[in-house]
Amino acid sequence: MKFELYTDKAGEWRWRLKHGNGNILATTSEGYSSKASALKCIENVKNSAAAEVIEVE
Repeated sequence: MKFELYTDKAGEWRWRLKHGNGNILATTSEGYSSKASALKCIENVKNSAAAEVIEVE
């Protein structure tokens, strides 16, 4: 898997997480004005591996 960091048509930074087969597994829901902010979001996603999974109704 890899994170792809890119700028959108509006010039904002975005990311997407791609599987080795090319499927997009996750993407940012918003654009970021700075590259550093987008990278911080990626780090937050990476660190969420320890988050618990709960089922909601």
